[in-house]
Amino acid sequence: KNNLLNIIQSHEKEHGYVDYITISTSLLFSGKYANNYQELSSNSFYYKIKKNDYDANGYIENVEVVHLNYKELFDLYKQNKDVCFIIDPPYLSTDCSSYNNGYWRLTDYLDVLKCLQGVSYFYFTSDKSSVVELLGWLAMQPNFENPFREATLLKHKNHVNYNSQYEDMILYSCK
Repeated sequence: KNNLLNIIQSHEKEHGYVDYITISTSLLFSGKYANNYQELSSNSFYYKIKKNDYDANGYIENVEVVHLNYKELFDLYKQNKDVCFIIDPPYLSTDCSSYNNGYWRLTDYLDVLKCLQGVSYFYFTSDKSSVVELLGWLAMQPNFENPFREATLLKHKNHVNYNSQYEDMILYSCK
């Protein structure tokens, strides 16, 4: 660990920047991220570090990569019935420090949910988030329609460690 930390610190001094979030995805336990040297060095390193590069050759052939804000992208494709949106925002009530300059507000979640109405989608969340319960409650309020009302829910339990687990959830609706 000390050798790795010395290399990282030396690189940052020499080049002025280290992508701590990317490095921490390989060095720290699943779901933990570091934003700086102090956060990285204060965490335990995971004992199974990937030893070779990922090979993604051919993985996304014929896929058009578009770099737009999700709102602009949604506006471009929302009328196309052949499009299915894959929506994977940061989970509500979880650490969002690696998103949107370190902060993802409740209004950001709600803006994403507005995009689900009337389109096909896969929406990723977990039971750590209360978004499903929130929308159920809002649906009981006048003039609010729950976009998950007709969606199918899939769940998968994840064991983070011996005493912690959560359930990943995918809600999907095909129009």
